[in-house]
Amino acid sequence: MIELLQEYWKAFLYTDGTEMTGLAMTLWLLTASIFIGFLGAIPLAIARVSERAYVRWPVQFYTYLFRGTPLYIQLLICYTGIYSIAAVRSQPLLDEFFRDAMNCTILAFALNTCAYTTEIFAGAIRNIPYGELEAAKAYGLNGWRLNAFVVVPSALRRALPYYSNEVILMLHSTSVAFTATIPDILKVARDANSETFLTFQSFGIGALIYLVLSFALVGLFRLAERRWLSFLGPAH
Repeated sequence: MIELLQEYWKAFLYTDGTEMTGLAMTLWLLTASIFIGFLGAIPLAIARVSERAYVRWPVQFYTYLFRGTPLYIQLLICYTGIYSIAAVRSQPLLDEFFRDAMNCTILAFALNTCAYTTEIFAGAIRNIPYGELEAAKAYGLNGWRLNAFVVVPSALRRALPYYSNEVILMLHSTSVAFTATIPDILKVARDANSETFLTFQSFGIGALIYLVLSFALVGLFRLAERRWLSFLGPAH
């Protein structure tokens, strides 16, 4: 165990000497995919609750598609499936994009988490009290101003407990990145196991890193909930 840590602690945390690996790579995958998914989910959530069917149905199909299929398959399609299409390879920009394993991985992760986040935010929008919206309209807020200053901020606050679960699940889902040869925590654990045959120790270290990171994220979200959801608590 000590020899394993001496040889692989850097790889588990940040680098194998040539590239970013382990915890640093997992955090990068998580941050990039969550950030892109979050930005995309806000307008999609507004469209998801639209009264216009032609606006709502495409978003509903997108979320159904990505919530109804495994992330592992989505990653394989992005990593190998799309690049096998001749029309993609014939376009220089698409060819360059889909030849990069990191681009494909972040794309698959971002599309997946965006679908789940869209439904979370849409549910939060539906749960905004009617009186809150009527009060905003009484002050003259309508259209994009109503969404920007009332609907979205209120929905994001109410969605915090549910969104924290999505972030934790996305953290765990990054473990499939090794499929695209991305050197995340699991990839390092697999390499360490192959070299040392210390299966329990190699994967145990990986599990411990995921556990610590999960607890850290849970703690951050609890602080955020205490700060931004205090208005929902009992009156003092």
